[in-house]
Amino acid sequence: MIRTLAIYAGAALAEIAGSFAFWAWLRLEKSPIWLIPGLISLAVFAYLLTLVDSAAAGRAYAAYGGLYIAASLVWLWAVERASPDRWDLIGAAICLGGAAIILFGPRPLAT
Repeated sequence: MIRTLAIYAGAALAEIAGSFAFWAWLRLEKSPIWLIPGLISLAVFAYLLTLVDSAAAGRAYAAYGGLYIAASLVWLWAVERASPDRWDLIGAAICLGGAAIILFGPRPLAT
């Protein structure tokens, strides 16, 4: 479980950083050089998700989605210096609850 959460945390950081690089280039008018670390970061993100121990990629991605939402709000606060409001936090809590159900819900044994 700890390994999976660490992978998801690393994947979230890589995806958000890579996406932010594209945002910076297009929306903040930064140099196209920002695309290089952005592409590398997005490749790292995709690689990390392949390390999750799951029989189905879709389930791994679905559970990751809840953690990604919470990590995005941490990025909002830590990097963009904007405070999440109560609706952001309530929404993230609901998503984390859904991710926990997907991750830890009982699964029938494969036959």
